[in-house]
Amino acid sequence: MPAESSPPPSRGVQLGLRENWRQFALLVLINALVGGMVGLERTVVPLIGAEEFKITSTTLVVSFIVSFGVVKAFANLLSGHFADIYGRKRILVLGWLIGLPVPFMIGWGPSWGWIVAANALLGINQGLAWSMTVIMKIDLAGPKSRGLAVGLNEFAGYFSVGVTAFLTGYIAQRTGLRPEPFYLGIAYTAGGLLLSVLLVRDTSHHVGLEIAKHETAATSIGFWDIFRRTSYGDRNLFAASQAGLVNNLNDGMSWGIFPLFFSSFGLSIERIGILKAVYPMAWGLLQTISGPLSDRWGRKGLIVAGMWVQAGGLLLTAFLRGFEWWLMGSLILGIGTAMVYPALIAAVSDASHPSWRARSLSVYRFWRDLGYAIGALSAGLIADLFGIAAAIAAIGVLTFLSGAVVAIVMRERRPI
Repeated sequence: MPAESSPPPSRGVQLGLRENWRQFALLVLINALVGGMVGLERTVVPLIGAEEFKITSTTLVVSFIVSFGVVKAFANLLSGHFADIYGRKRILVLGWLIGLPVPFMIGWGPSWGWIVAANALLGINQGLAWSMTVIMKIDLAGPKSRGLAVGLNEFAGYFSVGVTAFLTGYIAQRTGLRPEPFYLGIAYTAGGLLLSVLLVRDTSHHVGLEIAKHETAATSIGFWDIFRRTSYGDRNLFAASQAGLVNNLNDGMSWGIFPLFFSSFGLSIERIGILKAVYPMAWGLLQTISGPLSDRWGRKGLIVAGMWVQAGGLLLTAFLRGFEWWLMGSLILGIGTAMVYPALIAAVSDASHPSWRARSLSVYRFWRDLGYAIGALSAGLIADLFGIAAAIAAIGVLTFLSGAVVAIVMRERRPI
């Protein structure tokens, strides 16, 4: 059923993290498994393209990220709409079903085309499953704890990205690039599907309760009106959407470019795995602090400062040489991203009525995750023309400018 006719709250339904801690903790665990699916690729897959399939073009190597980013962006765009019609749980389960073939295709695929196709499926898996875990946590938490809820969700996902990036690098150093590192993915998909089917409960009645308590009555608003408002019609939603796009643009660049950059200086796969793990682990862990801070301090300051900190980490990585400098750059990049990520999602939630919040978040996540494709493609082209360091530096400058847009355009506001 559409959001504007969300079911009335059933008896006994309450909003809040404490009141819903069992389901909330379960969704945290499930999103750790969702994040682990992306972590499978952070260290190993670019090296598979360069070393196993002998692809010399950086742009072609990062093509798997382009397919992932485009497909995930559109999956995000549709996920909120279908979640309002069919329920959050069904979309979560569908996401896991679509993700089942991914580790097999990457681990045993006979050509690079299989890797690209697997990433299209991974994009759908992430667009549906990750979207549902964050939307369901926001549904459970209510308006007072959105930043904390998002921080815990993104902590679980991105900390798992980092841990899995390290583990796949460690395994690959000892057994080879394929297939052993992808056994982890088989365990992740099986666990995520079983937990989602057997234990997760839908949160539609929590949405109904929040709508009933909301000071502004729900209004009928169409999908394209929400798309326009989130993309450019509302200044806060526009500022968040462009910052989200640039944030994932630099993440897409680092995903595909960093392993090639570090390996060009003779770094081992295991040490590359460490560098690739530090960034998302810091990103994930520190969101448990930055998320609730955004509830107290507001969203704008953390977003602006975080984008500028990210830019500093990228420029340090581009211009300085050596494992220790790159480790520091990865840590700074993770800190900046942790400041930005939960605050952006919470800012979009603040500016959206609960009756159409899921669809507004989906539009935001469409623009944000389209950044993966734009970042990978643009960085690959710049790297082929001017070198990898130039690509990293260019994305760093763009990240700084995006923070400036937020500083000028966004207005601080409390949740509506």
